[in-house]
Amino acid sequence: MECDVPVRQVHLKPKMTVENLICAMEQAGAYNGGALTRAVRITGTMLKDPGVTRFFGLAGAMVPAGMGGIISDLIDAGYIDVLVSTGANLTHDIIEAIGCHHFRGTEKCNDVELRHDEINRIYDVYLPNESFIRFEEFMQDVLSKIPDGSVITITDLLTHIGTHLTTGILATAARKNVPVFCPAIQDSMIGLQFWLYRQTHRIVVDAFGDMDRIMDRCFSADIAGAFFLGGGVPKNYILQSMLMTPKGFTYAVQLTGDRPDLGGLSGATLDEARSWGKVDEDAQTVTVYGDATITFPLIMAAVLER
Repeated sequence: MECDVPVRQVHLKPKMTVENLICAMEQAGAYNGGALTRAVRITGTMLKDPGVTRFFGLAGAMVPAGMGGIISDLIDAGYIDVLVSTGANLTHDIIEAIGCHHFRGTEKCNDVELRHDEINRIYDVYLPNESFIRFEEFMQDVLSKIPDGSVITITDLLTHIGTHLTTGILATAARKNVPVFCPAIQDSMIGLQFWLYRQTHRIVVDAFGDMDRIMDRCFSADIAGAFFLGGGVPKNYILQSMLMTPKGFTYAVQLTGDRPDLGGLSGATLDEARSWGKVDEDAQTVTVYGDATITFPLIMAAVLER
């Protein structure tokens, strides 16, 4: 082993931009600060190369924390070609798009009192029950516009919902013709609303129909890049789809707070994915450990500034 690249001390200056800060951190290059600067470099390469098909995995409660706006902007700018999300994030996206809000609260509270006040808590974010009442009214109305007897895929369903919204992830994706996959949509309020509607109407969602579409994107990608905001189903769905092709991902960035030694996919390293062939042997990869509400905005702000 050689000691040939010194750790440079970071110096902060007034009026530094995010890019200036990342450049200073890059000179240190240590711990997760160093990993974050490598994430900026790899993400920047993915976004500026028009030959890369960019897959984005969205897990965790990111939309309630205000991160949905960044994702919507990335879609609008043409930086996301395929989005795979949990149903929960899309539920909260719809709630915001119909004019409801998530509210800043505190984790130091009495949850029984919140229950009595009809307020739902996501750590230090509050969401009143009234939002879900309006969400149900919107969903039942939108679903009623699908002809009885229809057979649709999950992406078609989400596109249909997006066309009835003006802001947010689903609205932007529908406008930009970016497919949104949600393989576990049943595990969300969207799924519950669809189940409720199906009690009196005949619509079939073909859960396997989407697999043809995402496989087509994987097989047709000359170069593939992946950005994972959290893990879970979106991460696995993206990686397992590429596994079916002769190639793996050339670029991969993962933001997570989970540990790899517990065996869960959300904490699994991207090096581990090489053993499966999901990620190329010589791929540019990095995992940044920490709170994604900190790392994600910093990375994207620096990339966009560059």
